[in-house]
Amino acid sequence: MPDRCSAKSCTADAVWALLWNNPKLHTPDRRKTWLACDEHRQSLSDFLGARGFLKDVVEHGDRSS
Repeated sequence: MPDRCSAKSCTADAVWALLWNNPKLHTPDRRKTWLACDEHRQSLSDFLGARGFLKDVVEHGDRSS
């Protein structure tokens, strides 16, 4: 079964991995992952970015960055 987008109620296949951390809870090198489809990539990135949590966005399956 393919990985799904993390947006609420979305059942689309994940295309993007949004790598983030909460500096109040995680060490600087720790990365949590939300998955996103093309439609929700920007809204999920905006949500994490507004809180200062977003560290990187990479294609799902490409963890080289």
